[in-house]
Amino acid sequence: MTAIVSRNLVASLGFAVTNWLAGIGSLLSFIIQTIAYIPVELSSIRGWGRLMPQCFAIGTRSVPVILLTGTFIGMVLIEQGWSQFDAAGMADRLGAIVNISVAAELGPVLAGVMLAGRVGGALTAELGTMNVTEQLLALRSMGADPVRHLVTPRFLACLLLTPVLTMYADVAGVLGAWFIFAVVKGGESEPYWRYTSQIVQNWDLMTGMIKAVFFGGAIGIISCRKGFTCGPGAEGVGEACTRAFVASFITILVLDFFLNVIINGLYIRWFAFRSLIS
Repeated sequence: MTAIVSRNLVASLGFAVTNWLAGIGSLLSFIIQTIAYIPVELSSIRGWGRLMPQCFAIGTRSVPVILLTGTFIGMVLIEQGWSQFDAAGMADRLGAIVNISVAAELGPVLAGVMLAGRVGGALTAELGTMNVTEQLLALRSMGADPVRHLVTPRFLACLLLTPVLTMYADVAGVLGAWFIFAVVKGGESEPYWRYTSQIVQNWDLMTGMIKAVFFGGAIGIISCRKGFTCGPGAEGVGEACTRAFVASFITILVLDFFLNVIINGLYIRWFAFRSLIS
């Protein structure tokens, strides 16, 4: 009896590991296909015709929510830190510290999470519906590759526009922080902008953009993949949307950690430490 249970356990474990490896291989193949079609799409007029509507849907329509959220993030950070910095006599430096946090960390994460919620769900639902109604199968039967015509334009739009949306979030956060700092709390505007220009470096802006590229690419791949592999019916599409958002959100956090480790290591190696309050 024990031997039978052991064999069943080993068989179940082997089946799970095999399925997991097959899923990883399928995902890697999907990613390679998507990236391989990028030069083809960018070198053709029809490719640009497929890309531009996605840029409008993913980028332009996301600007209002990005601006609103970025503004309030900056305002909240100033409000939370004001009493402690004011008591320590360093209120004039608070804006610069908030702004470096917005530029290097909160801006790209905010843009990524907003895209995962607004855009990722929409992409998954759209492609999932096409999968359920056998439109993807119809494309294949006509000799067209759904990955090229449907996935690559969406992936490219996410990849290119997430850094742009991150810049909008950065600007909105800086202005929102300044409003609370100078107008509501009565701080001096000149030290706010002077310390910001001294402390916030091009490196911080660049690292935020690099993170945003990775976040956007991850959202595009995950959302399209979940749409292509969703279950049957409306329930399958809805479940795929939920899984796409959860997977995108977790991936953004994991990527953010590892990218921070790499970026901070490079900064220390190249430029050494810097003080934020000197």
